[in-house]
Amino acid sequence: MNQHQNKATTNFKKARTHLDTIIKMIEKGEYCVDIMQQNLAVIGLLKSAHQLLMEGHLNTCFKNAMTSNQPDRHQKMIQEILQVTKLLNK
Repeated sequence: MNQHQNKATTNFKKARTHLDTIIKMIEKGEYCVDIMQQNLAVIGLLKSAHQLLMEGHLNTCFKNAMTSNQPDRHQKMIQEILQVTKLLNK
């Protein structure tokens, strides 16, 4: 596991902890704005994890594919990045 993956994993674990907290807050009937703030914290952690994973991918897999002499591989990598970016923007 590389540095980006380690940091992303940490963010996913923090997000999971926050989600457990959110569920408990909802079950206890806590104040909506407090719940929404926790939810935004989870969204921030997930976005950060995504960015870390993307950065790691671009610096390793994508870079290796683009330096290869395989045009099909180049196109496949480009399409994958476009697909992930499209999903992120939904």
